[in-house]
Amino acid sequence: MNEDVFNTSLRKFLKKVGVTSQREIEKAVRDALEAGRLKGNEKLPATMVLTVGAVSLTHEIADEIELG
Repeated sequence: MNEDVFNTSLRKFLKKVGVTSQREIEKAVRDALEAGRLKGNEKLPATMVLTVGAVSLTHEIADEIELG
């Protein structure tokens, strides 16, 4: 395995996950605020599940996203 290639590829993947996830969460929250489903002061429970089937990895992260 080439460590440099692996590291670069992994960082690229994680950056894509982070940027895309943030964009989707922001859009969903704005839509919910506009529709009146959120007030804007909630703490939203959130879970992210990472799976890499080829190495039998499943990793779950749970936390809260605070709106205000």
